[in-house]
Amino acid sequence: MTTPAQTPQSRGEIEAGLIAFLEGRTRVSWDEDVDLFATGGLSSMFAMELVVHLEQTYGVSIRGGDLKLDNFRTVRTMAGLVRRLKTDKDTDG
Repeated sequence: MTTPAQTPQSRGEIEAGLIAFLEGRTRVSWDEDVDLFATGGLSSMFAMELVVHLEQTYGVSIRGGDLKLDNFRTVRTMAGLVRRLKTDKDTDG
């Protein structure tokens, strides 16, 4: 498991980590652009598990407007959210 101190920085590493997490939890292969919820692959309850996973693994805090389901629909959108939050955190701190 990746810890915040080991946060992947290069493009594609976050996506690969998220795919590995999803495949480990669902035993289904996922593509970066597949809508995880529209395909029936994940439930809204699993979305909360994704929030916790992203926060703990990548050292980000997901709050307010960032908690909308659209940010969790695909691996690519989740990775974009993580990158944006990490950039915001780095410029704020």
